[in-house]
Amino acid sequence: MADSNDITLKIDDREVTVPPGTLVIEAARRMGIEVPSFCYFPGLSLQAACRMCLVEVEKAPKLQTACTLVAMPGMVVRTNTPQVHDARKGMLEFLLANHPLDCPVCDKGGECELQDMVFTYGADKSRFNEEKRHQPEQKWSEAVYYDAPRCILCFRCVRVCDEGMDVKALGVGQRGSLSVIIPNGEDHLDCEECGMCIDICPVGALTSGTYRYKTRPWEMNYVSTVCTHCSNGCKTTLSVRNNEIMRANNRDLSGFNKDFLCVKGRFGFDFTKHAERLKLPLVRRGGKLVPSSWEDALAEISRRLAEIHKANGADSIGFIGSNHTTNEENYLLGRIARASIGTNNIDHHRTTDYASLVAALGTQAATSGATMQQLYEADAVLLVGHDPTEQSPLVAWQIRSAIRHRGARVYIINSKSIKLLRKARGFAEVPEGREPAAVRWLAGGEAQLEAGAIERLSSLKASLEKESNVVIVFGAELTGAAIRDLVKFGSTLPGQTRYMALGDYANSRGAADMGLVPDMLPGYMPASDVEARKQFARLWGTKLPDKPGMNARGMLAAADKGQLHALYVVGANPVKTFGVSAASRLGKLDLLVVQDMFLTETARLADIVLPVAAAYEKNGTMTNTSGEVQLVRKGGDAMGTRSDFDILRILSFQLAQHGLGQAIPLRTPEAAFDEIRQSVPGYNLAMATLLLGEAEQTAPVSSANGNAQFDVPAGSIFSSGDTLFTSGSLSRYLTMVRSLPEAAEEAEEVEARS
Repeated sequence: MADSNDITLKIDDREVTVPPGTLVIEAARRMGIEVPSFCYFPGLSLQAACRMCLVEVEKAPKLQTACTLVAMPGMVVRTNTPQVHDARKGMLEFLLANHPLDCPVCDKGGECELQDMVFTYGADKSRFNEEKRHQPEQKWSEAVYYDAPRCILCFRCVRVCDEGMDVKALGVGQRGSLSVIIPNGEDHLDCEECGMCIDICPVGALTSGTYRYKTRPWEMNYVSTVCTHCSNGCKTTLSVRNNEIMRANNRDLSGFNKDFLCVKGRFGFDFTKHAERLKLPLVRRGGKLVPSSWEDALAEISRRLAEIHKANGADSIGFIGSNHTTNEENYLLGRIARASIGTNNIDHHRTTDYASLVAALGTQAATSGATMQQLYEADAVLLVGHDPTEQSPLVAWQIRSAIRHRGARVYIINSKSIKLLRKARGFAEVPEGREPAAVRWLAGGEAQLEAGAIERLSSLKASLEKESNVVIVFGAELTGAAIRDLVKFGSTLPGQTRYMALGDYANSRGAADMGLVPDMLPGYMPASDVEARKQFARLWGTKLPDKPGMNARGMLAAADKGQLHALYVVGANPVKTFGVSAASRLGKLDLLVVQDMFLTETARLADIVLPVAAAYEKNGTMTNTSGEVQLVRKGGDAMGTRSDFDILRILSFQLAQHGLGQAIPLRTPEAAFDEIRQSVPGYNLAMATLLLGEAEQTAPVSSANGNAQFDVPAGSIFSSGDTLFTSGSLSRYLTMVRSLPEAAEEAEEVEARS
């Protein structure tokens, strides 16, 4: 609906109504009129360097640049007159004066904006006879290469690095026609290696180390899916040729991340073709893991699980799931544990406390979660703990964009000095591990904090009380009652306060939503709730256990005591996650089954290992840390592997033959998601939205059960502390990311810490 303040102008004899402050180039694009530009990019400062967007404006003495011209009421603009056409053709002649005509070998051939404009305006002749300048290609890092003669000095790369990433790794050297883009490390990049400069470059000046000279754009298929690394859920487009992923980017600006991807999102896909990937099931024979057929491996798993179940009972078996597998796979794993085996011994590496947030919000849970777009639209942000720049790059990008575009204010409570402090309006430093005490003080409770911390918190609180439309963001530092205190404080702030809990991995939120915890069914319904159990019992065709099970640490302790006899691990690495003591405990099990892509520390101890498809090789859905569900689409294949979904579905049939539960009739992830939509509170989402490639936010239903909901066992929720260059157990298989000099030191620190 048009606003009363909107203005109306004419572009190419057609009227258009736009908000005040709209640039003419954007007004034209709203009408489907292409005004070419190389230097203009939405969200970045205006440059007017390339002069390709020249347009005629009635009563103006000369042509105007549409990328800097603000639309005014009654303005009459013409974008396709002979004068405009000649001006653009002349600009192309200047740009091509020193530009090498190497389109057949240039990586940007077929998707180059300069090439497109030459075809459009027919700049087929040049009046410049001088020899073109030649400079050798420069290798700025393993990921980024620069070819100076191709550069048209649009400065997009410089601006996105400075304004968007707040890194300032690029600048401009020399002057005039000799100008070149230079890195901040003299001859190399010293930055976050996000690769934004590559994808934002309109020509082939900046190219990717993972893609250069390998294929052509028209030889590939393009698959839009979700990044498999951190919990932010960035949309990524995989470029696939012959079932091999050649590159990843988001140039079509789809998804809530638009043009943003971090180093892992853009370069961290090569694990799919790593030489160490498992291609055949492995079964331990004579103390060694030897190749086996799928039929024999699955038959042995079901037989041995049935024997252990018969001899020791359902609670002698445990399951550890993954925060990388899809919602459908997590749902099936929970169904096998609770319905086929009959135990609540199921958990995963919980990297933040989503359940306590849902419980603390109570009846407001469905409307008080913040999406990534709402984070960008916030007037103020309170960040408690966590380091978004390192652990949740899109969250950091959205906060920086909100500050830059909308003047948002950010306030931080943290024990560490993080990069976002450069943008903070207020900072309350607290001792390490004292974030819960700080939140308790904000909520009006007693807290043992030193006077300096109280003073800083008091100043920050006074500032926040003047804000409205606040989004509160927090990490694993807050669990249980601390989250309740945070929501109590947030409810006192003016306007609508929204909340976002930050987990570590691609489907951390989805694993919690699907009930991969020992005391809750899917949708955060308590396992002790009679009506909830009845609902799923009718759906799954069997009675469900009512006693809460053991969490992951509890299962490891039970294995050490001989009380847990079998453990089924899907896409997790408890030895690395929970420490070296886990290895000796797992060695005491009668049966350890692992589903994974690689022979991890845990898989090496297993009795049976099943090779699985990567997230980029299967279909399904994932839920990001802000509760937004997106479709995961299959981009390639790896010979010999199967998806976790297919493995679990087949296993359910074999367990049923041994008298354990009923076979799961869901044959596809799509069928499983239909059941999830019908049975899991908050997941009755519009399929049309998902099929269009957009995200749909869940509407969780509170299952708060008094204060008992906030009694979180110590050590059950913790962050891996990953950085921009690490991704849990997957880190060692990210060949390109690990080759970057910035990654080496951080990878060593995370390995040592874990």
